[in-house]
This record gives sequence, C-alpha cells and structure tokens, in this order.
Amino acid sequence: MDECYKLLGIQPDASVSEIKTAFRRKAKLLHPDLSKENSADTKAFQKILKAYQTLISLRNSSLFEEQFRSRYSRGSKSEESFDYRRWLMERTDEESRCKLVFFDLMHGNEDDAVAEYKRLSVSRADFSLSRWFTREDFMDYGFILTEELIFREEYYDAYLLLAKIIRMEYSYAYFRHFFPEVMDLMRSLVRTKLPGKVSDELLLDALEDALDLGFAKKDEAYILRLMAESYDRLGDTSTAELCLRKALQMDSTLSVPARFRHRYSF
Repeated sequence: MDECYKLLGIQPDASVSEIKTAFRRKAKLLHPDLSKENSADTKAFQKILKAYQTLISLRNSSLFEEQFRSRYSRGSKSEESFDYRRWLMERTDEESRCKLVFFDLMHGNEDDAVAEYKRLSVSRADFSLSRWFTREDFMDYGFILTEELIFREEYYDAYLLLAKIIRMEYSYAYFRHFFPEVMDLMRSLVRTKLPGKVSDELLLDALEDALDLGFAKKDEAYILRLMAESYDRLGDTSTAELCLRKALQMDSTLSVPARFRHRYSF
C-alpha cells in the first residue's frame, strides 16, 4: 500500500480528491496518448493506474458497499450476488439516491451521477447532499462532482456545491495543503466560467456570495468589476458605478473597460 502512495507522490492521509488529482497529473506525463513529452511510458502509466485504482477502491469500500452488503446478504441471496448499484436504484429515499450519485461518480458513470444530482437538487426543496455523508466524504466526493459539473458546463450548480465545500474547510480544516487547488478551481469558475454562461441575475448571486469566500483583494476587485458589468447590463448604472469605484479602491491597477471609464468618468 505504501508503494501506491509513493508512486502517486502523495501522503497516506491524502483525500480522495488529492488521490484523483495526483493521478491525473501523473497520467498527463506518462500516458502515451496524453503526454507531449518523449518520456511517455506505457509500463509506468500502468503502474500509476493500478496504484490509483487500488487506493480509490480502498477508500470507496469504506463509503459504499460494506455497510450495505452485510445488511443485504442476511436474506436468501448470497453475498456474491449482491448488486449495490441496483439495490440503490430500486430505492427512492433521499439517502439512497445521494449514495447513488457518489457511487456512480466513482464507478465510471459520471453522466448518471451528474444527472441524478441535478434531478435531486431541483425536485426536493430541502435537498441536502451533505446530510448523508461524513463531512470528509462529502468534501472529497463533492469536489470531484464539482469538477464533473464544470466539465459539463453546469457552472452555477458547480459554484453552489464548491462554495459549500469551501465554507466547510474554513469551519474546520480538512483539505489543508490541497485547499489552494480548491480555491484555484473556484477562482477559475468565478472569473472565467460563470460570466457569459449564466444569466446576470444568477451571476450576481454567485459573485456577491463569492466576496465572502476569502479571496485575495485583487480577486475581490475583479469580482466587483464583473458585478459592475452585470449591473450595467441590467440597467442599474448607479450600482455598477459603486462596484467599479470599490474595485479600483481595492486594486488601482485593475483593467476597466473603456466604455465604463468614459461613462463613469474614471
């Protein structure tokens, strides 16, 4: 087991999201179809793939099948015939459906995981994915789900999920040295993914919330500029000007669109 951690370059207490991220980095260097370097090595890639699968399987077993396998196998069916996914799919309670989301996420059914998560989030007013997992498991698998949402351009849903994870980290550190990567993903989401891809109303909702996520002043200034642009498009020019002035107070080097400088006499 120690060799698996060594191959991926991570510590034994690494989170699931760290394991996945470490594997992705190594894969880009070693996979013959992904690497742009001459160092691409099929055998080395197979080693890190096996290490990744071993560690993920170990972590998944603690979250998924074991607790339900023992319960299910008490009946007439043998443990070998247990189909955990089918068992979850036959159930309609929120806990089982949330378990199904993360199970599919980690077993090659990412499209199904995202679809079920979105269905749950709009069909239940009090829906809470975090309710059914330990704090650490929710943060780990929730981060991976966020990446899948972003990949499918479900940016607002990704924002809401990642913002909850970030606030959990602030309340009690779990990601620790991995947290800068979490914030980098949120920074990219706020600065380049959400603008132009969601309505200005939803964008403003996310941007106003993002000001409380602990970004550096330069990032907050950029967020305020984005807010100004949204308010301007919505016709609220007075609020747009306030946001721009606040942004420039925080970062005097901030780039401001020429039309704004002319309109608001900056």
